[in-house]
Amino acid sequence: MFIHIGEGNIVKSEEVVAIIDCELLSSSTITEEMVFNRRKEKQVVETDEYEPKSMVITEEVLYFSPLSVATLKKRGKMQNTLDKLDDYSEEMEEALDK
Repeated sequence: MFIHIGEGNIVKSEEVVAIIDCELLSSSTITEEMVFNRRKEKQVVETDEYEPKSMVITEEVLYFSPLSVATLKKRGKMQNTLDKLDDYSEEMEEALDK
């Protein structure tokens, strides 16, 4: 399924490798180096209007999101719950057609 991560950006939930709080970025030289390298390779989507609160890392692209880690986590869990629900839509359509 998909997760809306803010500013019109949507990612496949199975492609998300990690979600990191932006306040923690400067505390890790490895993370800073990863961001630097991804920017150099033009694999970063920056937030235009808002201060980034989190960084969503996928295999291909690094996204800066104006949404908090907690909000993104809730969205991911909600999607996970929806994935587990049984789909009765076809049965409902058949019942309505009768």
